[in-house]
Amino acid sequence: MSAETPLIRLRGVTKMYGTGEVALMALKGIDLDIHAGEFVAIMGPSGSGKSTAMNILGCLDTPTSGQYLFKGAHVEALSRDQRARLRRRYLGFVFQGFNLLARTSAQENVELPLLYRGESAPVRHAAAAKALQSVGLGGWEHHTPAELSGGQQQRVAIARAIVTEPAVLLADEPTGNLDTRRSQEIMELLSRLNVEHGITVLMVTHEPDMAAYAQRLVHFVDGRIDSDAPNPHPIAVDLPVHPVGSH
Repeated sequence: MSAETPLIRLRGVTKMYGTGEVALMALKGIDLDIHAGEFVAIMGPSGSGKSTAMNILGCLDTPTSGQYLFKGAHVEALSRDQRARLRRRYLGFVFQGFNLLARTSAQENVELPLLYRGESAPVRHAAAAKALQSVGLGGWEHHTPAELSGGQQQRVAIARAIVTEPAVLLADEPTGNLDTRRSQEIMELLSRLNVEHGITVLMVTHEPDMAAYAQRLVHFVDGRIDSDAPNPHPIAVDLPVHPVGSH
């Protein structure tokens, strides 16, 4: 894949739910290119199609028609198992509700994707400790979600999403359950992961204050892309002078 080839390319993507009179066309022909290393905010009102598009990008759903290329491969032609393998290898997910296992330590929550991959215990332990360190939770490995604040729980969820070193981090309303200060902390963390680790970040949000951190803003309206433009003034995050994971 050349530097000019998009990491992700959607062409004429539609999504229809239901049939006949109750059919709903959630996406009405989406064209979208996303290059490696971008930080893109996907915005729009409820029912605009942004979450449907995110589910297709995350290989959680398939388009009714059109093409989805990831690293040049036609995702719409893959089997369910092949899409699952693509998800496990290349994609990380962060959700509004954290989705942590309640009676399980932060360390064990972060190890889960590696457990599904069949990695050995030493590999899982080392990778999870590194991921927690990179989100500022070194020393919190043995705490359960009940012992963590909302912001800390979302950091654990982000560590779980990046423990597999994904190419793309898909974040669906990642600050929706957090107060303003914690939301800013999470957005700064996502910005650092994007800049320092080169992770492509795709974030669905309805909050302009959070979208302000992205380099590019894509607005959905009624199942179509209404606008797609660079953010003229993205919020700059002060990066630490030391590499992530060092003391």
